[in-house]
Amino acid sequence: MAKKQKYYVVWQGKRPGIYTSWEDCNAQIKGFQGARYKAFTSRDEAEEAFNSNYKAYVGKGQKKGTLSAEELRKIGTPNYHSIAVDAASSGNPGQMEYRGVDTKSGKQFFKQGPFPEGTNNIGEFLAIVHGLAFLKKKKSDRILYSDSRTAIGWVRRKKCNTKLEERPENTVLFDLIRRATSWLKKNDYDTPIVKWETKAWGEIPADFGRK
Repeated sequence: MAKKQKYYVVWQGKRPGIYTSWEDCNAQIKGFQGARYKAFTSRDEAEEAFNSNYKAYVGKGQKKGTLSAEELRKIGTPNYHSIAVDAASSGNPGQMEYRGVDTKSGKQFFKQGPFPEGTNNIGEFLAIVHGLAFLKKKKSDRILYSDSRTAIGWVRRKKCNTKLEERPENTVLFDLIRRATSWLKKNDYDTPIVKWETKAWGEIPADFGRK
């Protein structure tokens, strides 16, 4: 039986990153005091972990939903020279919509949907790409906040890695996915995509309030 591929996340080491062999991972942590690393069985899991605090995966960490005063101090406050994006889906799949707002005032810059037969991850992906295109068109130096590590990873790979199948009911949505993917492949952008720290700051300002 073939050996299953593993992905090694190095949060703290000589060169933090995701490695596909133990040898490469070990080279980054050997002799490095306070190294933090962990193996995962899928690329998506590894990318989500790499974009998170290692304490959620290594050692005891903090109880989910709580942060220490020291952690809050390190995270700091949001950068309000930014836009925030989010999506909502009533079912998986279900009716999905997404939007982008001014992080400080909550003023809505764009909103799309609802679309039938969509998922939250697809909406988060489309919201980020829409936000990137919006900021590039305006030649804005704002940053972009998203609370979805999965969607951030998809955007960085320039691929919407959904398992949802295209059907007549969601063709319009899949057309949007194709347009978004094409935009990522054809355009460069300088906008930093930053994970919104929900545990420290509460729900992202673009949240639809359906939780």
